[in-house]
Amino acid sequence: MKSLTDWNRLHAAGDNEGEPEFEVDWTSAELVEPEPKKLISLRLDPDIIAFFRSEGKGYQTRMNAVLRSYMEAQRKR
Repeated sequence: MKSLTDWNRLHAAGDNEGEPEFEVDWTSAELVEPEPKKLISLRLDPDIIAFFRSEGKGYQTRMNAVLRSYMEAQRKR
């Protein structure tokens, strides 16, 4: 996957541009830690694995996202 981010423009801009758009109340901020993933053994067809791997780094995360989309669509039925 090729990044569409204009990194040169971002590096040249610095950390802050202009006034903040809104105030942040850090006193009510809450740390939310993601639930750890479960390690499982899963048998998949070779072409499925080849397809996701061909998309580059992070293929297991993309496979998880596809499964999550399917799960959420089924829950809405």
